[in-house]
Amino acid sequence: MRLSRIFFLGTFMVLGMVGGAQDKIDYSRQENWASLPEKDDNADQLPGKNGVDRQEDYPVDVFFLYPTSFTVQVKNNQWNAPIDDVAINAETANKSIKFQASIFNKVGKIYAPLYRQANIAVFFMDDKAFAAKVLDFAYQDVRDAFRFYIEHYNHNRPFIIASHSQGTAHAKRLIREEIEGTALAERMVVAYLVGMPVDTGYLSFPPCTSPEEIGCICSWRTFIHDYTPEYIAKENPAIVTNPITWINDSEYSDRKKHKGSVLLDFDKGVQPNIVSARRSGNILWIKKPRIKGRLFLRIKNYHIGDFNLFYQDVQENAILRRDAFLARLR
Repeated sequence: MRLSRIFFLGTFMVLGMVGGAQDKIDYSRQENWASLPEKDDNADQLPGKNGVDRQEDYPVDVFFLYPTSFTVQVKNNQWNAPIDDVAINAETANKSIKFQASIFNKVGKIYAPLYRQANIAVFFMDDKAFAAKVLDFAYQDVRDAFRFYIEHYNHNRPFIIASHSQGTAHAKRLIREEIEGTALAERMVVAYLVGMPVDTGYLSFPPCTSPEEIGCICSWRTFIHDYTPEYIAKENPAIVTNPITWINDSEYSDRKKHKGSVLLDFDKGVQPNIVSARRSGNILWIKKPRIKGRLFLRIKNYHIGDFNLFYQDVQENAILRRDAFLARLR
């Protein structure tokens, strides 16, 4: 999230409209998807100028929900992004789809719907009831896209849910309302619900406790060592997974076990052995990344890097869980 762009919040009156045009999004149209296996999109990209992977033959799907890219100040009281906003969709494609969704292009077929996302300001406003309405409007698109995906694209294959930030706010609700208690629950390999808290009692799926466990939830929010924001103390207990060791202990992982990050320059490829991590209460702590210029790093909240700091770790873990799930079917 670009917190630098929300200074205008402070205290303000919410007079805006929820959503935009009230028509449902037509998810049979490819332009309403940020990524599809049959599309040429940034989820196909491989770090380090290593070409593309179009996920043509994988027997597992990945349903990916991207974070907020609607970060500009709201105009004309329009709190949900238009589905066809060129600038917002380009931001989504060049950042989240390229640096996050592409993690899964060696895992399965990636399906990432565009949705009329809520503006970043709703996460910081005082009027929680209005914020909930804006988020609910966005969720209706997510739900409709998932239902279309299941009916027209999935063909009874196993699937992974992956999400970040606002995407996770919608994904955990989606799992609760559309997957839990249905036949789909038996086909969910794992869910990576990253960048937002997932209360331990919110979902019936358990937290993942080992690297190869299936039918479980992985979640984390990344902060620098010894920093815990004040608001964390007010939260309910949440799922926290160490995305290097894939267990929930409170010991720092060995930096040499870090499989690799993809940082600001995608073409530089995967950079291994630069991060160690451990659980601290409801959050994930990391030691300062061992990268050029690290002495000048003053970042405390690594929210924007929740996924790509652990790019290769997540990819290899998703492959491990995918293969464990498929082995069970044999």
